Amino acid sequence: MVLDGPFRFTRNPMYLALGICYAGLALMMDSLLSLLLLIPVILTVNFYVIAKEEEYLTRKFGDEYRSYMAKVRRWI
Repeated sequence: MVLDGPFRFTRNPMYLALGICYAGLALMMDSLLSLLLLIPVILTVNFYVIAKEEEYLTRKFGDEYRSYMAKVRRWI
């Protein structure tokens, strides 16, 4: 398990960075529709992708991962 770097602040730095980049591009393009579409994307990633990854990591690393989840938030 990686516990340093950005993983000290968020369990999902890649998804967080992609969401921030997407929001930034939508704002730069002055596209309200693109910005609004980010909401279902984030919800889908949160409840389907990340949830499945966390189930897998909990099975693989057990109490060590549960402890990490208790200390570090999913997003920020």
